[in-house]
Amino acid sequence: MTIQVGDKLPEVPLQRIREGVETVDTLTLFGDGKVVLFAVPGAFTPTCSERHLPGYVEHFDAFRSKGIDVACLSVNDPFVMQAWGQSQNVPDGLLMLADGNGEFTRALGLELDASAYGMGTRAKRFALYAEDGVVRQLHVEAPGEFRVSSADFMLEQLA
Repeated sequence: MTIQVGDKLPEVPLQRIREGVETVDTLTLFGDGKVVLFAVPGAFTPTCSERHLPGYVEHFDAFRSKGIDVACLSVNDPFVMQAWGQSQNVPDGLLMLADGNGEFTRALGLELDASAYGMGTRAKRFALYAEDGVVRQLHVEAPGEFRVSSADFMLEQLA
């Protein structure tokens, strides 16, 4: 079942790289404060690299000025997420989170079968806004679309 507005985010471990690979649970990451979490089907893929992540990089300071953290999620390993973040000049503080086995994505009910493209199970393209671990907004893209999960759209919704 897909997560809904008003639901608590599921508690699942994710990975990131700071001083090495670090496993951190979603309660620690998102349980206190405000966050926009956006997910992409794959690091280094065209729309994700040309439009999705760059929009959040460009508007990172606008989110932070509202007291909102920003996190990018993909069903990739933490080394790929680190390399992608470096290639996109991701600012310090924008979390690049790896959901390598897709556990968090499945727990959200937002998985995408990309087997036809040789990518297996991935995350649908989405963005959510949560406060203290509770989903306040959820925007899931229709297949092939990129609009409601963009940084511009999320900033409009949070105005």
